[in-house]
Amino acid sequence: MINITYSAEVETARAEGKPIVALESTIITHGMPYPQNVEVAAQVEDDIRAAGAVPATTAVIDGTLHVGLEADTLQSLGLAEGVAKLSRADFAACLATGGTGATTVAATMIAARLAGISVFATGGIGGVHKGAETSFDISADLLELAQSPVTVVAAGPKAILDVPKTLEVLETQGVPVITYGQDSFPAFWSATSDLTAPLRMDSAADIARAHVLRGAMDIPGGQLVANPIPTDAQIPAEVLAPIIAQAQSEADAQGVVGKDVTPFLLQRIFELTDGRSLEANIALVRNNARLAAEIAKELVKL
Repeated sequence: MINITYSAEVETARAEGKPIVALESTIITHGMPYPQNVEVAAQVEDDIRAAGAVPATTAVIDGTLHVGLEADTLQSLGLAEGVAKLSRADFAACLATGGTGATTVAATMIAARLAGISVFATGGIGGVHKGAETSFDISADLLELAQSPVTVVAAGPKAILDVPKTLEVLETQGVPVITYGQDSFPAFWSATSDLTAPLRMDSAADIARAHVLRGAMDIPGGQLVANPIPTDAQIPAEVLAPIIAQAQSEADAQGVVGKDVTPFLLQRIFELTDGRSLEANIALVRNNARLAAEIAKELVKL
């Protein structure tokens, strides 16, 4: 039996059939220092409310899955230490042992599915790491997109990844990759890249209809919506490329591998951009939350 606790706001939204947007919690526990982590999480929730939907931040606390966090619970999670970072492989184990863990993209998709939530907003998804042909380092996010019927709004895969290989894996898994409003595939901190969008849609209504039709066709899995970062908040790709290369070189030289690679690279990029990468990250997460709310509202109409 899965213990699920809903916040009062989410409980009411479920009862009244209001649009709901799921949010991950690793941005709170592993993404930023306190109190910025709590402030940004609260701001993203407010962005969703302002757009006419209800936010549902997910986390496991003392063996219970929380879908929607009360303000005091969000504050406590922001201060907590030793919080596990949960993905598909360890989600059930954390619940079984009464643990506390923050949900990654894959785990949040599972939580959303369990709660009947169809839309999830995040910053960027995981994907195929550079050098994966020898390390086999491929994020569980990609396989989860092929299994859980959730539309995920992100600014594309994180720019530290091998994006062409990530798109190849998503295509192989049958995951629709939809770029919102442009033909160039976005590159996380940069609004555009030299990659062409696999699919393009220009309205939240079209994205919602595609989600519903996949369900009607009994096609498993969800959709990835790549939402470009606002241009006034982006870091151009040509500025980022040498910085990412330097961070990757340092990681290789220091023998950083496995789950330690992503946090190492993000921290070094933060340092090498004098904090601009974090500012851009906050802007893109908020932008994704607003689009996700529009999609959720369209799904309710359908």
